[in-house]
Amino acid sequence: DKIKGLEQKIVEMIRNGQANDDIADRLHRWTLALMHPHDDASVPEVLLRELRHQFLIPQAALRLWEVAPAHAEAPFAAPVSQDVRTFASSLGQPYCGVNSGFEAARWLGEDVASLALIPLTRGTPAKAFGLLVLGSPDPTRYTAEMGTEFLSRVGELAGAALARLLAPAAQAPGA
Repeated sequence: DKIKGLEQKIVEMIRNGQANDDIADRLHRWTLALMHPHDDASVPEVLLRELRHQFLIPQAALRLWEVAPAHAEAPFAAPVSQDVRTFASSLGQPYCGVNSGFEAARWLGEDVASLALIPLTRGTPAKAFGLLVLGSPDPTRYTAEMGTEFLSRVGELAGAALARLLAPAAQAPGA
């Protein structure tokens, strides 16, 4: 019985290792896709498209504030309320859980039962300049109990890729 229990633990560890390798490969492909656009304005579209594709995310959207004037009319620069900005700034880590009527959920389509809200930050101390929203009709896709380390890394990479779209004053170190 002991040997059988140990064998099951080994099989589970191997399965977890393979799942982690798969996630690392997807993250690598997504990161490479973020590095390829030569046109800064296409980065948000590539970011969202590849994020949905690589991680099978049903819905994704983002908003940036303090963007450079050249990008002010882009969909990703659509106005957001001060409440959204304050909320994004208050997040020390991504929020995962039920959609309880967040303004950001309206950036997605219909039928959003669960959300991941990922702040996009820059500078030290970190200052939010945007919010990445992932949504699903599955109420268990994003839960308060799930770990957020991976989503934090997605936010860091997305923030680094999108910072080039900010107005010069917002790009300054510490801004």
